[in-house]
Amino acid sequence: MTEDKELAQYRSLMTTPSVFADGFNVKSVIGCLFIGLVMMPGSMYLGLMTGGGLGPAAQWVTTILFIELARRSFTSLKSPEIFILYYMAGVAVLSPFSNLLFTQYYIQSSAAQAFGISHLIPSWVAPGPKVLAERTFFNRAWVIPMVLMGVTYLFSRLNNFGLGYVLYRVTSDVERLPFPMAPIGAMGITALAESSSGNETWRWRVFSIGGMIGLVYGALWLGVPAITGTFLQKPIQPIPLVFADFTQYTQSFLPGVPMAVSFDITNVMVGFVLPFSAVLGTTIATVATWLATPLLVHWHQIPDWQPGMDAVNTSWVGYIDVYMSVGIGLAVAIALIGFFHIFSSMRRRKQNPDMLAPTNDTDTSTSSQSAWQRLIHPPVGRGDFSLWIGIGIYLASTITSTVLCKVLVPSFPLWLLLAYGFGYTPIMSYVASRMEGIAGQWVDIPMVQQATFVLAHKFGYNGVGIWFAPIPLNNFAGQVVSFRTQELTGTKISSVVKAELVMFPVVIISSIIFSQYLWRIAPIPSPAYPYANQIWTLTAKQMALYQSATLPGGNSMFMDAIKWPYIFGAAIGGIGLYAVLARFGAPVMLCYGLVRGLGAGLAPWVFPQLFGALLGRYYFQKKIGVTKWRQYAPVLAAGFACGIGLISMLSFGFDLVSKAVFQLPY
Repeated sequence: MTEDKELAQYRSLMTTPSVFADGFNVKSVIGCLFIGLVMMPGSMYLGLMTGGGLGPAAQWVTTILFIELARRSFTSLKSPEIFILYYMAGVAVLSPFSNLLFTQYYIQSSAAQAFGISHLIPSWVAPGPKVLAERTFFNRAWVIPMVLMGVTYLFSRLNNFGLGYVLYRVTSDVERLPFPMAPIGAMGITALAESSSGNETWRWRVFSIGGMIGLVYGALWLGVPAITGTFLQKPIQPIPLVFADFTQYTQSFLPGVPMAVSFDITNVMVGFVLPFSAVLGTTIATVATWLATPLLVHWHQIPDWQPGMDAVNTSWVGYIDVYMSVGIGLAVAIALIGFFHIFSSMRRRKQNPDMLAPTNDTDTSTSSQSAWQRLIHPPVGRGDFSLWIGIGIYLASTITSTVLCKVLVPSFPLWLLLAYGFGYTPIMSYVASRMEGIAGQWVDIPMVQQATFVLAHKFGYNGVGIWFAPIPLNNFAGQVVSFRTQELTGTKISSVVKAELVMFPVVIISSIIFSQYLWRIAPIPSPAYPYANQIWTLTAKQMALYQSATLPGGNSMFMDAIKWPYIFGAAIGGIGLYAVLARFGAPVMLCYGLVRGLGAGLAPWVFPQLFGALLGRYYFQKKIGVTKWRQYAPVLAAGFACGIGLISMLSFGFDLVSKAVFQLPY
């Protein structure tokens, strides 16, 4: 398949700096404390309220705040310093102990009791109902679960510099893939650095425009319902927080189709940035799935669907009856296509080793090197460490996780644990990293954990402990993109290592303290936390359904959801579709989008992303030019995320304080 023109355009944005600097200093330590004390609780609270954390918004809020503080202190922040703040905020808002809040609910849930699971959950997962009724983590019975959670989190951070770092060296240094999503963060950070130094260019102007759009939209979308909810019984909600459900209106002519549309402008911004062919392919495939679903209902292939179901339940029954199996088959097809691309690119590189070189790479010292030389000799001054250290970290963490799983769940087959850590994880991480490097998006093979646990059940394993154990099953494509973003900002890798060392204790301590605080304000779930109150019951049912498959005798409903004809048919159909498109020279990203979109159920983001892609391609590109728009779009998206973050922290911080005040007896 020939190279896509859009891929070449994204390569033109890859300006790798020739000089790298250390971004970790005293400012970074102060920023880490701020993130742990302010951003993390805000993100945890937002997750319980709407189902989504602060994410990129927290990163931009943190960097903007520290830039303004530096400016008023008559100093400035450089790009590496801003990236470290950005990186730490992204890591810290993902509270590791927030999972314990769901665990305490799940153990007591009616779903776990109905499936006969509650009494089988080990004590190293969570204590019994008597301790849980106290609503506190500061009890001796929680020591082992919290220590285990901390160890699991440590392994996850270490492995980023193990297999994640090795794959970054392979896909970025050797294969020199463009990573189209990496410039979003890198160019936004560059814009902030220019503003901090007083050298404002077009980047800061575009970033500011995106920020204002985010502020205005965030005030309507998040601010109004959050603030009015503090003094009204039913908050005012001008824009749906999650999506608008139109299933009731479309079921007469599209039965079984979960029709929902998201009004989150973030999806439009994503449509600006993603390759147009990828968005178009996903949309075409999703619409084709919607058109095929009524036929499946007519042929009684989705017997659980009933008129009157909302989008969530419609999507669930379609998933169980058909699309879980279709998704597995398509994911297998995507994996096989990924392998094909790997082998074909290796063959092309053998003929022309520098075919993937960026057109404007400023590091000319590596332009004439072979692939092997680029792997062994990374760019000078980037702060790299030996590949052998990365491999050693990966081996040590994987072996330790395997041993820990075997100690916690001694009856689980050892060969499956080894297959997770030394088979599936490295192979799929490489395939996903390469897809991220080419198309800016990736998928993982679904149901791998569930399928292998059921396989273990066939070999004699009975129980539910393995569902909670820290199995060595990971995908490091996201960390590879983070390394590429760090490189584009001129930040040394060694400064990221320092940041991780400082962040770890702050994240652990802050996470447990604020998890305790949120739990003490009100039971979780409860009406005080709408998303948890509405969705966690469904999530608990899904978990209980899967986990019951490894109980003695298994569970027929779970096994009935696995339909091999759909799996094989989807896999063959996905590969066949790709082969036909490749034969006619279709873009690579269009093929990935088509295969990825087939079998999609509840996808409220499809049309907003398509709208953004069409608006960017047929309006902004014609108005300001293709090259300028490709440069402007990532900076605009970064500014929008910053604006959303500013308004969400203000509104949800106000809501959080008000709820704490209302708990007082006076």
